[in-house]
Amino acid sequence: MTKNNNTTDTDSELIDHKSMALQPASYDIWDKKYRLKNADGKDLDETVADTWKRVAKTLAEVEPKRKAYWEKEFFWALENGAIPAGRVISNAGALAWKPATSTINCTVSGTIKDSMLDILQKNLEAGLTLKAGCGIGYEFSTLRPKGAYVAGAGANTSGPLSFMDIFDKMCFTISSAGGRRGAQMATFDVHHPDVMEFIQAKREDGRLRQFNLSLLITDDFIRAVKADANWSLSFPLTQRDLIKDEIPLDDPTQVLWRRLDHLDDEYVRNDAKEVACKIYKNISAGKLWEQIMSSTYDYAEPGFILIDRVNEWNNNWFCETIRATNPCGEQPLPPYGSCLLGSINLTGFVDDAFTELARFDWEKFRRLVTVFTRMLDNVVEINGLSLPEQQQEIMRKRRHGMGFLGLGSALTMLQIPYGSPTSVAFTEQVSKELALTGWREGVALAKEKGAAPLFDEEFTVTPQLLARRPDLQADYQLGDKVPGKILHARYSRYMQLLAEEDPLLVADIATYGCRFTHHTSIAPTGTISLSLANNASNGIEPSFAHHYARNIIRAGRKTKEKVDVFSYELLRYRELRDATAKPYPAEGETGLPAYFVVSDQIMPEQHVDVQAAAQKWIDSSISKTINVPTDIVYESFKNIYLYAHEKGLKGCTTFRYNPQAFQGVLVKQQDLEKTTYVFELADGSKIELKGHEQVTYDGETHTAANLYDALKEGYYGKF
Repeated sequence: MTKNNNTTDTDSELIDHKSMALQPASYDIWDKKYRLKNADGKDLDETVADTWKRVAKTLAEVEPKRKAYWEKEFFWALENGAIPAGRVISNAGALAWKPATSTINCTVSGTIKDSMLDILQKNLEAGLTLKAGCGIGYEFSTLRPKGAYVAGAGANTSGPLSFMDIFDKMCFTISSAGGRRGAQMATFDVHHPDVMEFIQAKREDGRLRQFNLSLLITDDFIRAVKADANWSLSFPLTQRDLIKDEIPLDDPTQVLWRRLDHLDDEYVRNDAKEVACKIYKNISAGKLWEQIMSSTYDYAEPGFILIDRVNEWNNNWFCETIRATNPCGEQPLPPYGSCLLGSINLTGFVDDAFTELARFDWEKFRRLVTVFTRMLDNVVEINGLSLPEQQQEIMRKRRHGMGFLGLGSALTMLQIPYGSPTSVAFTEQVSKELALTGWREGVALAKEKGAAPLFDEEFTVTPQLLARRPDLQADYQLGDKVPGKILHARYSRYMQLLAEEDPLLVADIATYGCRFTHHTSIAPTGTISLSLANNASNGIEPSFAHHYARNIIRAGRKTKEKVDVFSYELLRYRELRDATAKPYPAEGETGLPAYFVVSDQIMPEQHVDVQAAAQKWIDSSISKTINVPTDIVYESFKNIYLYAHEKGLKGCTTFRYNPQAFQGVLVKQQDLEKTTYVFELADGSKIELKGHEQVTYDGETHTAANLYDALKEGYYGKF
């Protein structure tokens, strides 16, 4: 192991930033991830414009007429800020070179049944899904707790976490072979007896690193936390369990009745269709909450999904029960659900940036949303999904998730500090315009091409349906048949909110249906923001920093590579206002205006306020990470999830840089310089290095932080 003393002036590495060409890291990611190449590695997309032309032409080919017109319109949209998700950019028009890939980013597994056969079947299905380039989410709390007796095997089960390990290894193997990191989400019910093991799972070095973890938090748990009440950990009873254990169903100390409509008929139900759950033990809800928050503080997981709110506000409330999300949480989906994504770069709509005359071009924004809505709907026709069940889901409902990126960068260009009341108002306005414009186009497309099939289906009014929507009783009785478009337009909570703004739009959906059942979600957009948006801020986030490092996976490298990047707004400010401005100026150097805020300067509650403003008009969900300073005190942190619940969010996550637990994807130079890593050599001697220092090990140069992380987590040399 050899310490290297060389450093570089990364400011000098920018490629012609005066004309706002892509900075080196941005260009490199486009080249490696999105630029089409043949089997020999020859570039087929010569420029980014060629990538846009390929995507525009492919999506225009779906149109039944006026293909040339729509190709031109789609190319205009792509050149002006419409950025489809990575799978679309990479794979649209690439069938001849990549025939087994998908244009869909988001999927959720079918419900994993509590049997070895089904667990392994879902593992196979997940492998095929990941191989096609899709991310996937699963609920694992359908599996009985560790130590429970399994009649078929005549033994006690090892529990859901042990089976998660199988999915984790499968994902790592497939992503290592394919050169793209696999993405998985594991959700877990807060009622499950193994919930503590789930919360603490990632404290073991290298375990479940191919997963994001999120708890399914129910309203009754939040009430129990606030009341400091006891909390019953339970698991559903099957008919076989009932016979074997002779559990009295009328004993509330042994049985808890819950509405679990996603489970099949093997479980014991009462007349109200609630499921009997065996109580394993009672604990303090407050102490469980403390475990959740302390783990989130130290390890940035588990995330937080308010699952009752997700289902209450689901547009397809009448035919879906959601229990899982895509890997980043912005798409809650039913079993085998799929959704394509796209984001609009808000920085392209700011005129006279960094001046008192700065303004947002709403007319151009609405035009782009209209064109982009048609574009994304066309992606459904070339989805390339691996499983028949996924194909059926996406064709029946035609979900897409249009969102935005660059919010933080655009606010800075408008001289609005992120988290301020003005920024909250702007975020709500952008989200509302995105929603109203897209839904109006959805109705127009339904008239032109036909509504999503779900809208024309009929659904029987059942006790479960009435339990979900008591207001249905005013218009219908048990056994009545109701069209999907009526249940969607008149009885979904989101559409009732939309009707307050545009009642004629919602009336049209009740009459004609819509081209899709869901229109909006806000994705994290990490890679497309860094590459094709020249490192505009991710999704709904503020900029992480204005000069920082990103750790990226390189095929063939033994550790992650540290790449220096600059925020879009910094480069734009240097171009338009002050070419010498520095984010961290030394004495005598020019700094940046006060409105150039970054993520850890913003209070956690301000992060939530911005997310809540957008969530009001986003019909799916939002991927949002509340980045907090490393030195934030726990007492200032621990109530942030309760505040998120009060503000009406569907979920959120947090991140606090903690080098003892992990090395983040995004890191600041200052944090690396403050962190010391200790390496023990073969002869027993030790060497101490700061995180930013370069070291030669095993014939390759690494940063000390990335080498330490790779060795600790067990992925060294496996990319």
